[in-house]
Amino acid sequence: MGKTSSKVKDRYNAKVYEEIKVRVYKGEKEKIKAHAEARGESLNGFINKAIDEKIERDTAENDSTAALEARKEYADGETINHNAINWD
Repeated sequence: MGKTSSKVKDRYNAKVYEEIKVRVYKGEKEKIKAHAEARGESLNGFINKAIDEKIERDTAENDSTAALEARKEYADGETINHNAINWD
């Protein structure tokens, strides 16, 4: 691969992506990488997927909590804040 091609890729990557440095204990990187590769994923793809799934679970948990609080308020005869509930 020529220098020009590397420069073009570097410019593209700098324009499109942000980087996050993740620190793990010695030996963990290889363990995570092997786990990802066993599932046909790159290390980067696996980490991004794990982050997305965690955000999705947390969001669903927050939505469930808001719905439970709304049901409790309704049962207690309080006014429900419909804006606090994700209706999707």
